[in-house]
Amino acid sequence: MRIAVDAFGGDNAPFEIIKGAYLANKEYGVDITLTGNNDTITEIIKDNGFDFSDSLVIVDTNDVISMHDDPTSILKTHKNSSMGLAFDEVVNDRADAFVSAGSTGAIVVGGTLIVKRIKGVKRPALGSMLPSPDGKYMLMDMGANADCRPEMLYQFGLMADAYLKNVENIENPTIGLLNIGVESTKGDQLHIEAYNLLKDAPINFVGNVESRELPKGICDAVITDGFTGNIALKLIEGTSITLFKLIKNVYYKSLKNKISALMIKKDISSLKRMMDSSEIGGAPLLGVQKPVIKAHGSSDAKAIKNAIKQAMIFASNDVIGQISENLE
Repeated sequence: MRIAVDAFGGDNAPFEIIKGAYLANKEYGVDITLTGNNDTITEIIKDNGFDFSDSLVIVDTNDVISMHDDPTSILKTHKNSSMGLAFDEVVNDRADAFVSAGSTGAIVVGGTLIVKRIKGVKRPALGSMLPSPDGKYMLMDMGANADCRPEMLYQFGLMADAYLKNVENIENPTIGLLNIGVESTKGDQLHIEAYNLLKDAPINFVGNVESRELPKGICDAVITDGFTGNIALKLIEGTSITLFKLIKNVYYKSLKNKISALMIKKDISSLKRMMDSSEIGGAPLLGVQKPVIKAHGSSDAKAIKNAIKQAMIFASNDVIGQISENLE
């Protein structure tokens, strides 16, 4: 299996991206295609002793699409950027899946208009896996579609169901709809109509979910529009970071607290790992014809390694076929 990795996408590119690809190559035995400036990639590999053996392909380009560029520039101006060429590798079957920590907008545009949608899909959506006390859950959509119609939320539910069954190995995933109350009549017209569609869908729909229930992971996937989902995602991330800072401040208040911190240091470290998004990898763009994984913009090598592992599992299972079947 070969994964196309945009080596120059993300805040920590190219070093952390290349290192993550190397770690994935060694741990999972996956072949890697890195897209970006050949001289820079080769120099980093040589200087750090990243031995890919004969499994690495480098696709050379000096162009990079940045977070500030118009996402649609991936189609023309930045068609030959590191991200554009990574898409090209997947579309032309030279790679089995795509991974990038670059611009979310450009990945959504590229996935939709270069890779193209699965027949019948209204809009592709990003499904982010988030940590919970008992594991993790999916939030979908988390930024690809700010404005949604009821039938789009319905399809998000079907796509999340297929992904969770085939990638996360959840036999009968529970699917909820993010809303301001649990009653079926709660919310605006969008959510009322989406609720009525989802309750009759061939999935395990558990009804409305309030935002305070999200961190508990009370269901396997929570469906929402991309505007609300992105706000919820960043609120959860910010709350987690702030909480750990507050805990750290408490431990430094006195000698007694410092001694207490030493006694439970292992448990605190375990809790931090559980809440660490780099342990999960990235967010799949569901609804397109090839496996596309959007890694977090600030991804380090570990996050990229896990995003590649996620892409491998995605590509190995018939997720796209299952989504097509669900839509039919």
